[in-house]
Amino acid sequence: MAKKPAKAAQSLKIPKAIIVTGKFLQAISPKLAARFAARLFTTPIKHKTPRREHDMEQSSSKEMVFIEALRKHVMVYRYGTGERTILLVHGWSGRGTQLVKFAEVFAKAGYSILSFDAPAHGKSTGKTSIMPEFIATIFQLEKQFGPFEGAVGHSLGGMSLLNAVKRGLKLKRFVTIGSGDVIQDIIDTFTDSIGLKRETGLLMRRQFEEKNHEAMDEYSSWRAAREIDIPVLVIHDHDDAEVPVSCAVHIHENLKHGTLMLTSGLGHRKILGNPDVIKKTFGFITKNNP
Repeated sequence: MAKKPAKAAQSLKIPKAIIVTGKFLQAISPKLAARFAARLFTTPIKHKTPRREHDMEQSSSKEMVFIEALRKHVMVYRYGTGERTILLVHGWSGRGTQLVKFAEVFAKAGYSILSFDAPAHGKSTGKTSIMPEFIATIFQLEKQFGPFEGAVGHSLGGMSLLNAVKRGLKLKRFVTIGSGDVIQDIIDTFTDSIGLKRETGLLMRRQFEEKNHEAMDEYSSWRAAREIDIPVLVIHDHDDAEVPVSCAVHIHENLKHGTLMLTSGLGHRKILGNPDVIKKTFGFITKNNP
């Protein structure tokens, strides 16, 4: 069991050229290093769609939707034919079909599923993105395709749901899986991974805040959690090498109506295909529904 997180961490190795460039910039100009780090921080990696997602991708009704607040287009997937709709939100460097196993279970039970490639992800436009863009997309899709019965979000998608509900997204209940918590912790982990000083991360954060005129800490999950009144199921794996399980515990502690499910041996992504996780999620979202 102890070897699994090590394997996961190994897969996240940063190219040496990026580390060398960052350290060089840090030595000559902290401001340039912070801008370089910010560009990396906001640029997702586009992965090939795996075979297990092909059926959902091909069977879905797809359309490019213009997100007015962002002036960007995102690819939207509508799967299933039911009257009640479940929103699925992928995480950083993910895709709208990544939560396919959840989509299949809900569709079989008579629900419709709506998911999307976040800005700069999958087939959507743009090269960079950040959590407020995930949130703006969610609100635009609620306006155009809602209301949503419930929602499931993975990683940054879970953080985005917490913050969207805090800001007025209407849901009966929702589920987060492998979601991060404190924004500064996320920045520290990122700067550590690319070999930069944490002071560079703080400078990067200040640059973001000056540009967007709001404190990044306002997007920390625990802050959103304490303002949410609907039931939330928080799922996380003990062996998640990308997001520590302590994040889930802290989020759960700040929810008024929270349920915590902890798993082992599934890591950050394998958890999305686990039958027990899918069953628990489905039961939670559909509770009290005929």
